[in-house]
Amino acid sequence: MGRWLAAVVLAVSASVLVSGQTPPAGAPRVTAVVGGTIVDLGGGAPIPGAVILIENDRIAAIGPASTTRVPAGAEVIAANGKWLLPGLMNMHVHLGLVLPGRVGAELANETEAALALRMAANARASLLSGVTTIRLTGEKPNADFALRQAIEAGTAEGPRIFTAGEIVGVTGGHGMRGGVIGNDGPSEFRKATRKQISLGADWIKIAVSGGIADERGDIGAAHMTKDEMEAVVETAHRHSVKVAAHSGSQAATDEAVDAGIDCIEHGYYLPAVLARKMKEKGVWLVPTIVVSRPATRPFFERIGSPEWYMARVFAVGEQHWASLKTAIKEGVRIALGTDQFPFEPNDGTTATIREAEYYVEAGMTPVQSLRAATIDAATLLGIADRVGTIERGRLADIIAVDRDPTRDITALRTISLVIKGGKVVRNSAARPAGAPPSNGR
Repeated sequence: MGRWLAAVVLAVSASVLVSGQTPPAGAPRVTAVVGGTIVDLGGGAPIPGAVILIENDRIAAIGPASTTRVPAGAEVIAANGKWLLPGLMNMHVHLGLVLPGRVGAELANETEAALALRMAANARASLLSGVTTIRLTGEKPNADFALRQAIEAGTAEGPRIFTAGEIVGVTGGHGMRGGVIGNDGPSEFRKATRKQISLGADWIKIAVSGGIADERGDIGAAHMTKDEMEAVVETAHRHSVKVAAHSGSQAATDEAVDAGIDCIEHGYYLPAVLARKMKEKGVWLVPTIVVSRPATRPFFERIGSPEWYMARVFAVGEQHWASLKTAIKEGVRIALGTDQFPFEPNDGTTATIREAEYYVEAGMTPVQSLRAATIDAATLLGIADRVGTIERGRLADIIAVDRDPTRDITALRTISLVIKGGKVVRNSAARPAGAPPSNGR
C-alpha cells in the first residue's frame, strides 16, 4: 500500500512543481541572494547589504557584498530592503487532519488515494507559506511515508518531513476511534512502537491523556499507565528514536516526564513545579497555543465544528494560555507547533505565524520566538547541523520579510521569498505567487 500511495503522490505532484532550468552535467547550480539583511538568531550582528551564495542545496558563502563575489552565471535574486532568516519550522502538523464537524463528516469515507492527494496539496501550501520543515504527529497508515519519499525524491513539493507515523494509543484513548482495539499493557506498546519504527517513523507519538477532540471523557484524564509509557520510551530510545506525548493532563505529563519522554505536546495544564521539572530533565514543549485562543473561533465555525467541540476547546483556553506563560517564565525548551495546517488562515495571517506572535505576547522576546520556529525546532529534531540557521554548509532554507523580525515579530506576515534546499519555490517580488494556498478542503 505504501508503494501504491507513493505512486499516486508522484503522479499528482509532478503537475505542481516549479519549473527551472537544469545546469550542465557536473556543474553546480549557483544562486545568489543579494541586497538583503541577514538576521543572525544565534546572537551575532545582522549583516546588511549581504550576499548569500548557494551551490545546489547548500549555502556556500555569506557576507557583505564588498567581500563576497557573485560568480558569473549565477542566478541572482534581488532582496534589497528585505530581512533574510531561516525557513520556518512547525513541529506539530497533521497534513491529513480531520476534525469533528461538517468537514470531518465529508471526509469520513475518504479513500487512500484522496487522502494522498489532499496531503500532497497541503504539503505544497505549507511550503509556499514559508514553512520548510515539519514534524507530522500522527497520520493514517503509510500516506505520510509515501509523501516524505516523494518530497525527498524531488517529485513532490513540500516541507522537509519528519514523521511519527500513526499514533501509538491505548484502547479507548485519545486518537483512537470508538470500538477500535488499541494497545494495552507494556508488551503491546513495545510491539506497536517497533512497528512504526520498522515503517520508517522518525518519532513515536503517544497519547497519555484525553483531548479536545474526544467527545466524551475528561481532557485531563490520564489514559496510559506509567509502565506503558516507559515501555514505549525504552523501546524507541533503543532505536535512537524520540518520543512525543499528547497531554492535557498534569498527572499524565508528570508521569511521562518521569518515564523519560522527550517532548510534551499541548501541555494544557502545566503548573510551575512541573514546568521546572521539565526544564531540569530537558523535556521539550510544543504548545500549539493557537488552537485554544479566541481568534481561532472563525476556523472552527468554518469547518462546522459541533458545539461540544467548541465548548471543549475554549474550556481549556485560559488554562492553556497560563501554562504557556509559565513554561516561558520557567525556561522550558519550546519548539513551535500549531496542530493546524501550517498555512491555515488565522487572525489575519497563517497559523504558524500567529503561533509565533502568541509566544511573544506570552512573554518571549521576538528572537526567542523566532528561535522556537528555527534553531530550537531543529535542535529538537536533532538536525541543527543542517537547518535552522543561515550559515555556510547548512541547507539553504531561507525566507525574506519586509522589516526586522527581531524587533517586530509581525514582520513574519510579510514573507515574500521562500527558498528550500536552494530551490526558489516562491518569489513574490519576481513573479506572481499564484493562487492563495488551498487547505485541501
